[in-house]
Amino acid sequence: MKGELVTEVLAYDGGRSVTVYVPPSRPEAIVFAGDGQLIAPWGEDLEAADVAPTMIVGTHRLDDEMRRLREYTPVFDEARFAEHEAFFVDDVRDWAQSRFGVALPAERTAVCGVSASGELSLAVGLRHPDIYGAVFSASPGAGFKPPAVLPTLLPRVYLVAGTLEPFFLANATLWADALRGARADVVMYERAGDHGGPFWREEFTRMTAWVFG
Repeated sequence: MKGELVTEVLAYDGGRSVTVYVPPSRPEAIVFAGDGQLIAPWGEDLEAADVAPTMIVGTHRLDDEMRRLREYTPVFDEARFAEHEAFFVDDVRDWAQSRFGVALPAERTAVCGVSASGELSLAVGLRHPDIYGAVFSASPGAGFKPPAVLPTLLPRVYLVAGTLEPFFLANATLWADALRGARADVVMYERAGDHGGPFWREEFTRMTAWVFG
């Protein structure tokens, strides 16, 4: 059996697409992702991997890069970020539960992103560790930086960046150091590759295996 991709349009912001990778077996884990049109198809890679059946719920990014940044990173537009956060954290999860009958505890739930949505995954994960037990962040940007004081309750965090993207590698390392200082369960990997390279997709399987086995 093969998994399938399902795309539907939710009412947020005049209509926002969400693409879901539905595994061939009943999901035992779930990953919510920004940049969903990129990340949701990576679910097919999990079918050949030794990981639990994992659903990916990916909200689509905007084509306008500045509007995307304002949704994904609280420092650019706090009000816009909060609106999108409510959609991502509440509306999309409620829809996924209603549409697919999947609602799992935090230890079986992760939030994932790459580049700007890597910042989104960190921001949302730190704000809602009771919902997302793990954060996957590939090549995060520098808009959202580690706060001076991190929360007491922290999710597990998997960071990765490429050798040919020094700006993003430095940002990922900054987060890794801050999280380790707060005694979080964190791993940080440096892979051969540039921003947007195939290592993002390759790393996704390792991320899910690290958290969900």
